[in-house]
Amino acid sequence: MNTVEQITKRVILNFPQFNVGQPIITRLIRDFDLEINIYRARVTPNKEGYIAIDITGEESLIEEGLEFIQSLNVDINLTMNSLLWDKDRCTGCGNCVPHCPTGALHVMDKRTRQIDFHKDKCIECLSCVENCPFGACISIF
Repeated sequence: MNTVEQITKRVILNFPQFNVGQPIITRLIRDFDLEINIYRARVTPNKEGYIAIDITGEESLIEEGLEFIQSLNVDINLTMNSLLWDKDRCTGCGNCVPHCPTGALHVMDKRTRQIDFHKDKCIECLSCVENCPFGACISIF
């Protein structure tokens, strides 16, 4: 018996306002024979939707499912980071820096107090969100 290997991909989907009510997850399950585990979801007041999911199935079917999602103008974030840092809102106060356990937020230039964000180091503890008085750190969830 030849069994096809099952893999799991973790993604964040960003649904534009016109797609929030569509049964996209149902289609992934029915049409592509995928197993979906939803572990975070949010619809904003503007009716934009975010959903973090694990997709399990055959790799080729996962890829077909992701192509289907993209054809509906849904953004797919494969980096799995739901934290957004708005450089323009950041004043360089540095209040976030001592609260960031991984150094994802750090002072890039001590002279100018310019803050920098390394998304790949972020573990989404959300300490920066709680400690930024200017709203430069935002979680989509």
